[in-house]
Amino acid sequence: MDPEVLSQRVASADPAVALRAVTALRRLAEQVEAASVARAREQGWTWEQIGDALGMSRQSAHAKYGK
Repeated sequence: MDPEVLSQRVASADPAVALRAVTALRRLAEQVEAASVARAREQGWTWEQIGDALGMSRQSAHAKYGK
């Protein structure tokens, strides 16, 4: 979905529209995070570096993305 449309829907007075937009944004953020972690791993980043960048432990980063 277009980011401009999502932004408008988040600001909607209708909570159902706004909440669906928030859910879409959350899914998009998760996809961007996973792609960024994969890119970091391809570039040789350690799980500790990735965890630091994401504000989590290296164990948590590995558990979430090390599959």
